[in-house]
Amino acid sequence: MRVARSESALTHAVLIVAALVAAFPLASVIVTSLGGSGSSGGSGGAGSAGFGNYVEAWTQGGFGSALLSSALVAITVVVVTAAVACLAGYALAHMRVPGGRIILGLLLIGLVLPYEVTVLPLYQMLAGWGLVDTYGALILPQVGLSVPLGVFWMRSFFVSVPTELLEAARIDGATRFRILRSVLMPVAMPAVATLATILFLFTWNEFLLALVLVPQNQAVQTAPLSLSFFSGAQHGAQPDVTAAAAVLVALPIVIAYIVLQRRLITGLTEGAVK
Repeated sequence: MRVARSESALTHAVLIVAALVAAFPLASVIVTSLGGSGSSGGSGGAGSAGFGNYVEAWTQGGFGSALLSSALVAITVVVVTAAVACLAGYALAHMRVPGGRIILGLLLIGLVLPYEVTVLPLYQMLAGWGLVDTYGALILPQVGLSVPLGVFWMRSFFVSVPTELLEAARIDGATRFRILRSVLMPVAMPAVATLATILFLFTWNEFLLALVLVPQNQAVQTAPLSLSFFSGAQHGAQPDVTAAAAVLVALPIVIAYIVLQRRLITGLTEGAVK
């Protein structure tokens, strides 16, 4: 009993220290954003600017349009990728697909290949299509980069479904699409929700592709890219306003994680058990 209690106390201590280390950067940014060292602060005392820094960052940085662009891109990427992943994962798990192993190998290459090496070819290809500085330049590459993860994720789940469930549906005369829609998808929703959460987090935080593919059109620039431009030389002397802008950009994703964290953990746990 004493050994178990000692291990439990040590585990909790390590977790508390790790949580403090992880929360310190966020706390420091929030404290800085509420300071008064920027142009709106006047005296420069702590708290003299307060939420005025957020107003200044919002109006000067144009983050309303940037947040809408990020939301549009992230939601589109999640919906398209999830739909493709469910169809392809089901086919590779329960249908005889010609060259299925080759397809899985190609998807594995796409999964492990650093996407930084694809940025220049993507730019050249999209420039040839006239899609640079458009939403297509943000959505299409991220869908392509997310599909390998999504297909492997959903295939792993569909493989774990008992075959007796599928055989019973076939005996009842259900078609393959009906089996996917009425039998598999209801039980696959935790896996789909977890995949959607992961893809949303990754897509929202994507910076390099946006920097290369939409450098000129401010109307379609995402929030991380707008934050990078905002925190450049023009606002380098205003750390409090820059910190407020960083909080504005991070706030939607923090809220999304808080709302979806239980679903994310549940999906990951179910996947681990299966």
